[in-house]
Amino acid sequence: MKKEFNFEKFFDDLEIYGQTPEDAFVESDEVAGSKMVGDEASPITFQSRIEELGKGVTLELVRISSGRFLMGSPEGEGENNEHPQHSVSIPAFWMGIYPVTQAQWKAVASLPKIKLDLSPDPSKFKGDNRPVEQITWREAIEFCHRLAKKTGGGYRLLREAEWEYACRAGTTTPYHFGETISTDLANYNGNYIYNATPKGKYRKQTSPVGSFNTANSFGLHDMHGNVCEWCIDPWHNNYQGAPTDGSTWRKKVRDPLRVLRGGSWALHDVQVRSSSRSSAYTSFKSSDIGFRVATRFWYN
Repeated sequence: MKKEFNFEKFFDDLEIYGQTPEDAFVESDEVAGSKMVGDEASPITFQSRIEELGKGVTLELVRISSGRFLMGSPEGEGENNEHPQHSVSIPAFWMGIYPVTQAQWKAVASLPKIKLDLSPDPSKFKGDNRPVEQITWREAIEFCHRLAKKTGGGYRLLREAEWEYACRAGTTTPYHFGETISTDLANYNGNYIYNATPKGKYRKQTSPVGSFNTANSFGLHDMHGNVCEWCIDPWHNNYQGAPTDGSTWRKKVRDPLRVLRGGSWALHDVQVRSSSRSSAYTSFKSSDIGFRVATRFWYN
């Protein structure tokens, strides 16, 4: 008999230490009524999936193949919270090619409430194809639950290790472009210089997703800059004791701080590196914070 998923209980569990649909619902690769993404090793190839959100709005996902990578920064590079660098294995999963847009947010915000009310138009910088911002972590979770209930996908925020693995896409340099970045490649505060990065533009606002046409080898856009992206993990001050299997790094106590990745239009080049990380309270919202979604399975 197929097990029903209790979204309200799951929402409460999330607040404790970063529970995900796989943690709550999946104990092996076989789940009644669901389809797991395979974890077999495979070369980087583009496999995409499109979810119909209604009224012509879609959400495009790409499959991220399984693999192993070095998470964090090597000695002599980055902040203390990016150390120690450590090897992590990541199972295959699917994630949004772009940060969630305002059109996608509006479509999902119109769906029945799970636990929280969602404003259909919260963003400061308006535009259907701009990333949604001014979103708290809990509101991002509500979005994922509504999307899951509509589509049958186990949608959630990315785990922090998944995020860096996907951003790097096989690279070991500070950016997936290479050693340096420029404001021709991404939207960040170009008034500051890191690692011979040329001084560039400071746009002071978000850009429509995919504007720079600089996807990485997984086919992902806007992984550096534009908006910081909420992750599901509670914040830890460094990687001492971090999991090596790509799982959520849980805490046994309720923690209001959650991880942010990717940097934003407001931050310096050093703050939009692949390994750069920061945090914010689950109730915090800002015009430079958004998110994207991920899943490993569909319930039907």
